[in-house]
Amino acid sequence: MLTSPPSLLRSRGLRRGLRTLGRSRPNAFREAVDFSQGGGWGEAASLRGSARSAALKPSPYPELHDNEGLPPLCLQWQPLQECEQPCFSNKASGPDLGKNMATSWDAVFFMLLIACVGSTVFYREQQTWFEGVFLSSMCPVNVSASTFYGIMFDAGSTGTRIHVYTFVQKTAGQLPFLEGEIFESVKPGLSAFADQPKQGAETVQELLDLAKDSIPKSHWKRTPVVLKATAGLRLLPEQKAQALLWEVEEIFKKSPFLVPDDSVSIMDGSDEGQLHGHGQDTVGTLDLGGASTQITFLPQFAKTLEQTPRGYLTSFEMFNSTFKLYTHSYLGFGLKAARLATLGALETKGTDGHTFRSACLPRWLEAEWIFGGVKYQYGGNQEGEMGFEPCYAEVLRVVRGKLHQPEEIRGSSFYAFSYYYDRAADTHLIDYEKGGVLKVEDFERKAREVCDNLESFTSGSPFLCMDLSYITALLKDGFGFADDTLLKLTKKVNNIETGWALGATFHLLQSLGISS
Repeated sequence: MLTSPPSLLRSRGLRRGLRTLGRSRPNAFREAVDFSQGGGWGEAASLRGSARSAALKPSPYPELHDNEGLPPLCLQWQPLQECEQPCFSNKASGPDLGKNMATSWDAVFFMLLIACVGSTVFYREQQTWFEGVFLSSMCPVNVSASTFYGIMFDAGSTGTRIHVYTFVQKTAGQLPFLEGEIFESVKPGLSAFADQPKQGAETVQELLDLAKDSIPKSHWKRTPVVLKATAGLRLLPEQKAQALLWEVEEIFKKSPFLVPDDSVSIMDGSDEGQLHGHGQDTVGTLDLGGASTQITFLPQFAKTLEQTPRGYLTSFEMFNSTFKLYTHSYLGFGLKAARLATLGALETKGTDGHTFRSACLPRWLEAEWIFGGVKYQYGGNQEGEMGFEPCYAEVLRVVRGKLHQPEEIRGSSFYAFSYYYDRAADTHLIDYEKGGVLKVEDFERKAREVCDNLESFTSGSPFLCMDLSYITALLKDGFGFADDTLLKLTKKVNNIETGWALGATFHLLQSLGISS
């Protein structure tokens, strides 16, 4: 149940939520990525009915060529009045981070556009959500603006989030752009209500009330509402997961909003996209959720394409070029699922009366933790070892030899989201509001600092040592990143929450005929 009364939640959401991007955008392609930014993080998949992996079918494009031969993508966008086709020139940016990672927000915008592509490839004809969006002419003549809204719930393993998007379309033939977003979240996630589905649905109801207060009443009947659950519900027994979804669907049907077919569903594990930068410096994306983790980048070398396991590559067309995207989601390797694996809780048939112990926890600790609807007793090693080295040995068993390691990413730079960001902010590696740039070795340095001082542990999270050690092992021994790999940690782009929800909402509006 929520701890805040609905009125407080709504006022807080309205007070914090509305982020305006501006009504006049000079750049057509910037508008294109504005509404699609962040469309691929999390466990995204089919956005038409039943979801499935993005890469289950062979490419429909017979003349697919290597990304290495594609022209480098420029970071400067042509003005709206001059638009004909995207330019393809490359600009270096910045003496430090710019050598390895694009620093301009235009670069981030395009990365997020491809992110949405990577996460919304559909199950039949491998259509993409942007199909039909990039028009032959993006230079409007008449201006007759219309406003429409979309509501997307992201039901993750650690919380439920609502995104209320406002789109503006100047003419029926012009690309809509995102004007603003209202965002709010509640904890715990729906999976915590596995045995109380009605209570779980009530958390959705309170967030839905926020949407009613945010959208003009005249638009309610044509504003679609959808909930997509990610890895947290995939870990539940199917019967319990479906009971939760049924209760949420009943909430939606009683609301004044438009409820499309398959308005409530569990998504499969497709994921993020990226921007390929200057020369061989690849910029990709990493996302670490509670139950799963994802990696996505645009390969630059034929060797990577040849050595990649089947199902890890998908194809799409953009700007008259065909791209091969490396993208994979690892279920069970999210931060909270990894805690269970480290404790050895996944290897036992029952938990009654058993306390799971770890060298990653304070020696004196005795506590309980609920995840996936199951209660676990856990504590520190009362007689055994404690500290970074024995802790790292434990988390190493979780990841070593279980993830594919593309060789080219060792010299690449990546954007990192979700728990990568949260744990870095929790330990002051980055500013909580602004984010920052880290090297992989910075996570290891902080893990050593925290783990080797567990006796004086005062953090609000007893899992901090384990989490930092796991992130280090996941990056170094799981994915194979070098110690000096640069990670750009960020939560928002232009005040819009990064995530798959935006691209999913836009496609939903198109499929329902709400957006021309």
